[in-house]
Amino acid sequence: MTKSYEAIIVGTGFGGAINACRLSKKWPGSVLVLERGKRYELGSFPRTPHGMARNFWNQGFEKRSRPKVVANVEQCGLFDIRNYHKIDVVLGAGLGGGSLIYANVFLEPPDAVFSARWPQSCRKAELRQYYDVCKEVLGARPVPQPLEGRRQIIRTQLFQKVAAQIGRDSQLVDINVFFGNNFTNPLPPGVQDKNRYGALQTSCTYCGECDVGCNYQSKNTLDLNYLYQAETKYGAEILTEHFVDSIVPLDQNGRDDRSASGEHGYRVYYRDLREGQEKLSAVAKRVVVSAGSLGSTELLLRCRDQKVHGTLPRIGSALGKHFSGNGDFLAFVVGTKVPAEPNYGPVITQRTDFNLFKDFAPDHAFILEDASYATFGSWFVEAAKPGLLRLASFWRFLRHLRARLRGDTMGTIGFAFTDLLDDDLSYKSCVLLFMGIDKSNGTMTLGNSGWLDLDWPQSDSAALYDAILVAGKEFKRQTGGDAFVALPNWWLPFRKNVSVHALGGCVLSDNPQNGVTSAAPATFGQVHGYPNLYVADGAIVPNAVGANPTATISALSEMVAHGITGIAPTAAL
Repeated sequence: MTKSYEAIIVGTGFGGAINACRLSKKWPGSVLVLERGKRYELGSFPRTPHGMARNFWNQGFEKRSRPKVVANVEQCGLFDIRNYHKIDVVLGAGLGGGSLIYANVFLEPPDAVFSARWPQSCRKAELRQYYDVCKEVLGARPVPQPLEGRRQIIRTQLFQKVAAQIGRDSQLVDINVFFGNNFTNPLPPGVQDKNRYGALQTSCTYCGECDVGCNYQSKNTLDLNYLYQAETKYGAEILTEHFVDSIVPLDQNGRDDRSASGEHGYRVYYRDLREGQEKLSAVAKRVVVSAGSLGSTELLLRCRDQKVHGTLPRIGSALGKHFSGNGDFLAFVVGTKVPAEPNYGPVITQRTDFNLFKDFAPDHAFILEDASYATFGSWFVEAAKPGLLRLASFWRFLRHLRARLRGDTMGTIGFAFTDLLDDDLSYKSCVLLFMGIDKSNGTMTLGNSGWLDLDWPQSDSAALYDAILVAGKEFKRQTGGDAFVALPNWWLPFRKNVSVHALGGCVLSDNPQNGVTSAAPATFGQVHGYPNLYVADGAIVPNAVGANPTATISALSEMVAHGITGIAPTAAL
């Protein structure tokens, strides 16, 4: 017998978790949550080389372009890496979605980001109440002050110093990290306590492992607040390792009807990845799709365009439009003259403004954030020294040869790379995280394989990336670094972006010609043409927000839930 629910939620990222909590509070015991990834308990994130190598997402039935090292093994891991034209995208798979691997930042974008593409109903002022609630639930706050003793974070102070030297504003950012329930009197690092919702957490240990899964439950991930309450307090049924294939509207008799509008509800077809069972299903009066920008867009594209599905033919031509990588750009400065210690503290602690919050310049508005990486990453850096030395020798040879051919004797000096190979290479390196306002004009379609394809017109956002490179090189100069190096994906002949903040594809609009989801408050997030079918995640964001998008995705998702339930959200989940 097929089970029936008031609501089915697809995905458990910020949109799915928020709606799972709010809708299960409205309809206790009658909400089903389907998550493709695993459930991660305290201390369960892999750390060994063997475990880390098997912590990627790759399923045989998916026909996707992935890195070869990932594509060779079928697995249900945490990191989902996708290769597309001119851009690669990193996603999180697990109970809590991207919150399991994000860097915790809760940062509201400036008013200028809410351009004409944003409907009036969901601009900054209209989202104010939702930002405030999300911030309280997620426990967002800056790292405790003062930065001294065990709480001293050297790279934070270094980034602040560089910002002052170049005349840029640097501010500590609010981060969703547990330092205890009392904001004015934080717990010492490593002390455990239950959070306000009853989940056990550990006061941040400053281990720098936020992005690979926090084994101390110091991150305020969604499984410790919204999802925790949905499941333990309101009886939501959460099925992990369950992948959704399609959504079909029902007729008045409860039968699948591709021509129906959805007013009688929907059937969701899914597969159990643990048992290998396909064609499982459940029905509900309403469905909230929250599989992330790529996942939600792909699911709706399959339901609209594939002959085998073709279940939602009314979705308009705006589906898949306005993809944005949020201007993400990752680079490094190595061999700084002063310590940076990139292995200590929460992954991000501050942001430096480059025409995003002040003197907004849409073609080159971005921020620079500091970053840490797990201590075990330093062993890879140190182990790479022999290879770097050989690379340096080869590079010097090429420079010397080119200089000889040009008759330029000064060119024989070569590239001063050997300074990088001292004993403090990993201690004197900085990770630079940039994000900004790209053109938000990527297009997602179904490729020949029947799975998502993404075209990213990178050159349209060239002014942004050029400005980011200039800022990175200036950071190198200010810190006396030996080299400024972009992520290898950016090197020729690849020249690809990497995004961890995919946005767009099902954007909000006042009409179906300009977007996929409704911006009207009463039906906010509802797919145009399909009553009771909603999207709540980064897919509905109309364009890049420049800042880390967690806060904005969460606020929009609270607004979706408010429209569905009619209950104004509060932090008392």
